[in-house]
Amino acid sequence: MDVMEILEAYDLTKSAHSAAVLVGCDEKTVTRYVALRDSGRDVAERERRTRVIDPFLAKIEELVDKSHGQIRADVVHERVQAMGFAGTDRTTRRAVAEAKQAYRDGHRRRYRPWIPDPGYWLQFDWGEGPRVAGRRTQLFCAWLSWSRFRVVLPAWDQQLPTLIACLDTTLRRIGGAPTYLLTDNPRTVTIDRIAGLPVRHPDAVAAGRHYGCAVRTCVPFDPESKGGAEHTVKIAKADLVPTEANLLPAYENFAALDSACARWCDQINARPHRATGVPPVDRLVEELPKLHVLPDNPHILALGEERLVNSDQTISWHNVRYSTPDGHQGRRVWCRVSGDELVIVARTATGLAEVARHRLSTPGNPRILDEHYPHHPDGSTLRTPKPKPRTEAEIDFLMLGDGANAWLTEAAATGVARIRRKMGQAVELARVLGTERVDRALAVAAAAGRFDDGDLVSILDHLAGTNTGTSNVVGIDEAHSTQPGTGGWRRLGA
Repeated sequence: MDVMEILEAYDLTKSAHSAAVLVGCDEKTVTRYVALRDSGRDVAERERRTRVIDPFLAKIEELVDKSHGQIRADVVHERVQAMGFAGTDRTTRRAVAEAKQAYRDGHRRRYRPWIPDPGYWLQFDWGEGPRVAGRRTQLFCAWLSWSRFRVVLPAWDQQLPTLIACLDTTLRRIGGAPTYLLTDNPRTVTIDRIAGLPVRHPDAVAAGRHYGCAVRTCVPFDPESKGGAEHTVKIAKADLVPTEANLLPAYENFAALDSACARWCDQINARPHRATGVPPVDRLVEELPKLHVLPDNPHILALGEERLVNSDQTISWHNVRYSTPDGHQGRRVWCRVSGDELVIVARTATGLAEVARHRLSTPGNPRILDEHYPHHPDGSTLRTPKPKPRTEAEIDFLMLGDGANAWLTEAAATGVARIRRKMGQAVELARVLGTERVDRALAVAAAAGRFDDGDLVSILDHLAGTNTGTSNVVGIDEAHSTQPGTGGWRRLGA
């Protein structure tokens, strides 16, 4: 039966006996509920019965308060048993739970809701991204606290250069820089703690100073300062990381993940936010005048890690060699990973500029571009030495022309004997017959492989009689020689 029916019957009859007859209950019940109502107590509240553990409640509260609400119920049960408690551990557990709840109510953390001002705060955090081609990825998630404008960027790691590069991209996508950059306490931002105070990473402080922002870190376990960024990470992972809940397919490459993040940002920023009722992209228009102007060039750490260009125009990145254009040998360049590519930035006459971009490779598979070596277009061909005259005889011979150069190169490669004497004979013949004729004959001799004594004179006589070039020259070929073979000797005595 309802308590309100009993009270209504009493108000109607003004008699406990008559009200009990009307509602069909005991007269004492009506009297008790009326007394509770008249005293201002809750009529539905049940009276607490006396328990066997009541004499020990003061000790239980003392133990809970001394342990700051951390003591276990079994430890309390042993203590009260030693004091004469004869009840079960179940009764003790209930009493300890009530004491702990009372302790938490009396020591509950109190805070005021944080209401950010426009143009002041940008929060960011990291989240585990999907795997791309078997590699782990990271999601850099940032949002402006006032406008709720979100930016999510994929990355391969959480290193400091990657963090600065993501911050630079985020600020330029927003269109300005806020006063504060608020994040958690990763090792890239907080390198130590002294007396509970976070010690900032000097490079992170320098990067913030470059953009005109002060770097701040969250108070541990503080929902107001951490909640916004962590919620952005949560919903970004729910919509971008393939799981059984969203049935998203795996990403083919890093570019597909980057495109998916960009589309997600466009959708989430165009949708009215639950807290404001306005799309973040519209609130960003109001917040932009409160942001300050960005510097023209990104911070030096956003460019990546420094590398020294070797004399062969290559740099080493994760034990893989990558080529650079000519003119940067012996200088420092900056390398960073963008998607599945390695970007190389160097300081040029007009400022910092990207000079090369390579697909990421693995050790043992260097990335060498032919356009970086116009003077050596074919890197797979072994370089051969060129004639460099040092004596007067060598200079006189090589001055005959290209034929002399070709003859000396072939003769040296085939191990011809008495090369210097034959070079002198060619110079003497050139003085008599002319440089052009002898150079032409030397070219024919080099092409035909004729370097014996008298071959040059024979070729000169042949050219003088037929007036032909090198097109009809017959090279030495043992497979078509007219000299008798030794096959007949093998049949001797058979």
